[in-house]
Amino acid sequence: MPARSIASLSLSFGLVSIPVKLYSATESSSEVRFNMLAPDGSRVKQQYISEATGAVVERSTMKKGYEFEKDKFVVFSADELKALEDAASHVVEIVAFIPEKAVDPVYYEKAYYIAPDKRGGKPYSLLQQALAESGRCALAKWAAKGKTRIVQVRPEADGLVFQQLLYADEVRPLKEFNIEHVQVSDAELKLALQIIEQGAEDNYDPTAYEDEEKKRILAAIDEKIEGKQVVTNEPVEAGSGGAEVIDLMEALRASLKGGAKAKPASAPRRKSAEPVTEMAVAPKTRKPAARALKAPAEEPAKVRARK
Repeated sequence: MPARSIASLSLSFGLVSIPVKLYSATESSSEVRFNMLAPDGSRVKQQYISEATGAVVERSTMKKGYEFEKDKFVVFSADELKALEDAASHVVEIVAFIPEKAVDPVYYEKAYYIAPDKRGGKPYSLLQQALAESGRCALAKWAAKGKTRIVQVRPEADGLVFQQLLYADEVRPLKEFNIEHVQVSDAELKLALQIIEQGAEDNYDPTAYEDEEKKRILAAIDEKIEGKQVVTNEPVEAGSGGAEVIDLMEALRASLKGGAKAKPASAPRRKSAEPVTEMAVAPKTRKPAARALKAPAEEPAKVRARK
């Protein structure tokens, strides 16, 4: 089923206006959702209760207020709040071109894709190729849902990504945590770099990893549907708090000797006499290659029916 566009926009590129369609880049419907039920199995609904009287308050009678002091509010009507909103616009104005890697990913909020609309193919391709050739991305302003957002438009091989960004006051600076920077020796740094090189890969392949928790939940749902007994997995121990900690250099050397290899699931537990290191390289869990699979796994019947 083809994706449905969220909006029709016009991307302003100098004196060129590019008609585009906006699409969500992520799929929230893939999340497993549960409903809250009463003891008799019926759905429950949320109610709002007055703190003063304990009476149920209907949503249609509510007002919005800002608490400027304890239990003191200034109240705004719906019309007053509407007047404060930015007017929505289908025009997305590019305001600057910056180096492609200039935006710290911590400022990334929600990602969208934009595709050319009617008669937009050539200017769209021109902008995509020009950004890729220059090594830059575009910053633009986008007014939607009552608020103006800053977005990054960056080129990918298959098109343009429309990345909504957070404002500076929406991101906490790392320096506020007062992280202690401890001096490390050259030998320790050298061993750490060797561990990184040992596990280095050229690219991130998202298909190599999967949501293990989601798989367990869907399997448990199918078992419930089929009337089978659901077996609860035992929690995985993160490690013993009283374990012996060996020297950092020993931990680094042990990691290089094979500490990064995955241990079989049936392997015996570590003896208490063996030290637990402070530093270890977690094994990567990969899905089997697609060509090695005989047939694609079927989705749980009940979950497929909801799509």
